[in-house]
Amino acid sequence: MLQVDGLHAYYGRAHILADVALAASSGDVLALLGRNGAGKSTTLKSIMGLVRPAAGAVVLDGARIDGLAPYRIARLGLGFVPEDRRIFTDLSVMENLEVGRQKPRPGAPTWTPARLFELFPNLGRMKDRPGGRMSGGEQQMLTIARTLMGNPRCVLLDEPSEGLAPLIVEQMAAAIRAMRAEGLCVILSEQNLHFASLVADHAVVVEKGRVRFAGTMDDLRADPTVREQYLSV
Repeated sequence: MLQVDGLHAYYGRAHILADVALAASSGDVLALLGRNGAGKSTTLKSIMGLVRPAAGAVVLDGARIDGLAPYRIARLGLGFVPEDRRIFTDLSVMENLEVGRQKPRPGAPTWTPARLFELFPNLGRMKDRPGGRMSGGEQQMLTIARTLMGNPRCVLLDEPSEGLAPLIVEQMAAAIRAMRAEGLCVILSEQNLHFASLVADHAVVVEKGRVRFAGTMDDLRADPTVREQYLSV
């Protein structure tokens, strides 16, 4: 569903990503792991077109998308949930969801507010509440739900568990597993190895913008050297 090869990206003259490669299929969850500043968010933003790659290929369902504007990439079925959420604080939950609505997409699950309230019951109890009067965890749920209203085939989640209470983290993990069961391709950036272990099938570890490990979560759990060198605080 999504394949990245030889991705390079810069901020000014700073070479942030160097030859990053990853791939994920429909019904897979791939965790992009690394310490703060390792290049995880830049990788997702480069895939989404928010950072223009200097070199490399990004292929979504067989079509090259590198170089396209972010809105065109979104229309092709790639959803992005930013780390800073960016909900509309003056709009209600229902109004935020309507902002993200797109037509049903062949080969992708179709989401409605009713289905999303099954996925995130907390949101169903506050349909008319303004986004600015929600907790951080509730805003994170709303951001994901708004992205799913676009009926994407693949979703990029940037640090979905960061700063959330343990109960909300459990709900977030359950929601990601449900998205995988719907056949979505999910790629999430994470510092939290425990959370990634709850949801991911495969992992890519990055450090200083380079891939240091790629394999299954079982492979990563069995490799204490990689965890110690690239993931421990």
